[in-house]
Amino acid sequence: MGVEVLSVSVDSVFVHKMWNEHELSKMINKDIPFPMLSDQDGSIGKMYGIYDEDSGVETRGRFIIDPDGNVQGFEVLTPPVGRNINETIRQIQAFQHVRNTNATEVTPAGWRPGKKILKPNPDLVGNVWKVWKVSEAFED
Repeated sequence: MGVEVLSVSVDSVFVHKMWNEHELSKMINKDIPFPMLSDQDGSIGKMYGIYDEDSGVETRGRFIIDPDGNVQGFEVLTPPVGRNINETIRQIQAFQHVRNTNATEVTPAGWRPGKKILKPNPDLVGNVWKVWKVSEAFED
């Protein structure tokens, strides 16, 4: 997909190594396929607003950053709720589509490659429903 994935946490590189060797690699039958970075002082988490000073931990955040360094999307979840990699992939594909078309085509909610896109113009305002049905967002 032409993206770079990084994992960042306040845990040390030693904790990351143990987690990969004793947990993750057993779940996916291989080593983690991306770098795990240590942010022990929370400086990266502070920049993204996910570092909790009181507990010294970071909430779980996912940030989609474009090639220009701009945050295009983010999601922050509390630890009890897991993330959805399929939704992350869908969003990356949507952001890439919009970027590749210089925003002459935009992707409605739930868009997936091959589905209808929208072409922004004054006539579209108030008429999106004629071009795209809400139910398409929920199709598999």
